[in-house]
Amino acid sequence: MSTAILIGQPVPGSPLEGDLRALGFDVRTVSDAAQAEVEIAAVPASARVAVVDARFVGHQHTLRLGLTDPRFPLACVPGAVTAKPEARHELTQALTSQTHAPVGGQSPLERWDGTGGPLPDRLADAVESAGTAVHRPELGTLVAAVPEDPQSRNEARQRVAAVDDEAVRLRSAVKARDGFFTTYCISPYSRYIARWCARRGLTPNQVTTASLLVALIAAGCAATGTRGGFVAAGVLLIASFVLDCTDGQLARYSLQYSTLGAWLDATFDRAKEYAYYAGLALGAARGGDDVWALALGAMVLQACRHIVDFSFNEANHDAQANTSPTAALSDKLDSVGWTVWLRRMIVLPIGERWALIAVLTAVTTPRVTFYVLLIGCALAACYTTAGRVLRSLTRRARRTDRAARALADLADSGPLAGGLGAALRGVGRKLPGFGAPFLALLGGAVVTALAAFTDFGGVWPVVGALVYTLTSALAVARPLKGPLDWLVPPFFRAAEYGTILLLAARADVNGALPAAFGLVSAVAYHHYDTVYRIRGGTGAPPNWLVRSVGGHDGRTLVVTIAAVALSASAFTVALTVIAVLVALLVLFESIRFWVSSHAPAVHDEGEPA
Repeated sequence: MSTAILIGQPVPGSPLEGDLRALGFDVRTVSDAAQAEVEIAAVPASARVAVVDARFVGHQHTLRLGLTDPRFPLACVPGAVTAKPEARHELTQALTSQTHAPVGGQSPLERWDGTGGPLPDRLADAVESAGTAVHRPELGTLVAAVPEDPQSRNEARQRVAAVDDEAVRLRSAVKARDGFFTTYCISPYSRYIARWCARRGLTPNQVTTASLLVALIAAGCAATGTRGGFVAAGVLLIASFVLDCTDGQLARYSLQYSTLGAWLDATFDRAKEYAYYAGLALGAARGGDDVWALALGAMVLQACRHIVDFSFNEANHDAQANTSPTAALSDKLDSVGWTVWLRRMIVLPIGERWALIAVLTAVTTPRVTFYVLLIGCALAACYTTAGRVLRSLTRRARRTDRAARALADLADSGPLAGGLGAALRGVGRKLPGFGAPFLALLGGAVVTALAAFTDFGGVWPVVGALVYTLTSALAVARPLKGPLDWLVPPFFRAAEYGTILLLAARADVNGALPAAFGLVSAVAYHHYDTVYRIRGGTGAPPNWLVRSVGGHDGRTLVVTIAAVALSASAFTVALTVIAVLVALLVLFESIRFWVSSHAPAVHDEGEPA
């Protein structure tokens, strides 16, 4: 149980002790800093501890934000500071220094609330001065004060009474940046669903799982191939999205952030959408229409859009001198309200996209749904990618070693491209600034063109895969610090996924495209897992996993060799076997990592593409 050390003489009529107990703290009252030091030492090492000035006046939600957020080892608000077990040592050191150091000519033992301000504030400042970060939540209209006289106390209490902290809590449960559909059609009521869940003890992970189950049922309804099934699928897909918004709002409302929850939320969104694509393809097949190529194309396009987002953001995460005329123009447009929403809708984020899919599923056919989805996502991809290319060409920024390492990890080079790249490092250093993305694009174009325009079973796709391996090695032979080097991972994704799609389509046998869909799904999961690990600061998956699944170059080569060496029916079996092996390996390692204690909690505060 968490422990709060209430320091100073309790103020009659103050709700502070009750608020702390309501937040799950065992409250202990002491009179000075020396006693606080003794009490903190007595708290179990596995428990959170907080030091709170007894004169504190503020909202209960202020204390919740400052003292209970599990994402931050150290946090504070005016008049209160907290430390999780792993940061207890820093807080104890600060308390020791404050206990024995004079303040304003007086010892803190004589006057602990001296000229240096409330003790919790001094502790937070001392910890920061020692080089440890202390989270200070944005309070907005919420109140946090330590008044020193009755008049100031009454004024602070009036400010508290003037603000409804429950209304603030509900508003803050919604993401600061969301799409138009989510903001105006979902969040106005989903936040109340989140509160309903919180009051009944439901966790975000439970809501996330419910969202997945609803989406899978929606996919099952779509797979029936009946009009009633399609209508039910559209309705259930929207219901799944409502729950998808609710789980994050519940996490923010109740501050129930967790490592497992971050992983579930990050991966289930992709699983739900791609499972729904498969359901639509199965439903169309029941009606005699084969749209597996369209379903796989939609997944490939969406996965490539995501890697463009992730790659660009990682490349510019900590770029120095990060300015460009294009970015300045974007900032100006953000000051005009209607352009903000228009630009967010153009990129077809998850809310708009799922609404579009749901409506089209209910009133049209799977083929029409995929046609519209492919056109919309292609236009959105062109818009966002063009804007990012312009920003990259006009900004004057130096990319850091960390950014280059992240791009190399996102590239997912296997033993072949990685080994060749190391051997060709001298050649790589001589490449011009745009050499890496050009080579990645060239190699990808060669292998996909040969897969598309030569007969199935011919040797040309293997030749293309060998060329692709060589160009991929040259593309990663030097650190990816060029202005457009963030395009290298997206080009690799498009080449690998596109080659699998095209070879399966050229096989022209039942089951080839569904098998290819399964393989791309397994590989895409591996790539998404890599992204979220990098965003959490832990780097790429372990080397053994990357080597075991072959890297993008190795998998492309294996698939092209299988297309040459096997019959079309046997090729389908080979795709299925590769998909199962890749899925087993990446799921085993991913689950092991994300449920481990050292895994990072990655929480997305903006709506992805």
